[in-house]
Order: sequence, then C-alpha cells, then structure tokens
Amino acid sequence: MDPGGQDINLNSPNKGLLSDTMTDVPVGPAGTRVPADAAGGVLPEGMTEAEAEELRTELFKVEEEILTLRQVLAAKEHHAADIKKRLGQTPLHQLKLNLSKSLHEVQMSNAYKKTQETLSTASQKTTAALSTMGTAITRKLGDMR
Repeated sequence: MDPGGQDINLNSPNKGLLSDTMTDVPVGPAGTRVPADAAGGVLPEGMTEAEAEELRTELFKVEEEILTLRQVLAAKEHHAADIKKRLGQTPLHQLKLNLSKSLHEVQMSNAYKKTQETLSTASQKTTAALSTMGTAITRKLGDMR
C-alpha cells in the first residue's frame, strides 16, 4: 500500500475493481485530489466519468475472461497430451505420421505428377542419347584399330 492508502500493485487481483475503501479518484499527498490528466486517465472528449468507469469495468471483465480461457486451453492441451501419451503417440511418432501424410499429399499433387512425367521422359531420352553415343564411340575405337 502506498501512503495515500491506495493499492497500486499492478498485479493485484483487485486491480480495476472498486470497493468501499477504494475510489477511482487519484489521491495525491495529504489526501488532495489529483487532476485526471496528471494521473494518466484523461477522458476522451464527450465521455463522462460514469461511461469511462463502465468501460473500465467491462475491460476488466473481458481481461478476466481471457485469462480464464487461457487457463482452460492450457488444461485441455495438457489433457490431450496425457491421452496421446497413454495411446503411445510420442512426439516422434506424431512427426513421422505428419511427414508421411505430407509426402503422400505431395505425391498426389498435379505438379508432382507432371514433374515426374517430365523427368521420366528426359531420363529416357538421355539414356537413348548416351547409348547411341556409346555405340558410336565403340565403333570409332574399333575403326581406329
């Protein structure tokens, strides 16, 4: 607690909540009121203090919900990891499955099939050309003898 009696701990579970002992009016030395702009709480033009407080309360509730959802998600991820462990699905096993699935998807793609056909044709033509060249070299060597 600071000397003015306000809870300024930003990690406080009461942050954003107002109770009978807490007020939303910043208090300076000796209990004097601090202007809103000095406390960093400048209100947008046309907004009343009541509207601002309502928005602060709503923001606090939304942040609380986000925190709760993160906790629920973490618990569900932990539960899923436990189930996978009990099923014998190790991270390495999952990686193997993912790689196998990805390879299969690549092999089924049109681009892969067209590339495979092109390379097969190029291989056949190269084999034929090398064979012809080999035969020609063999003949030339035979003629030179």
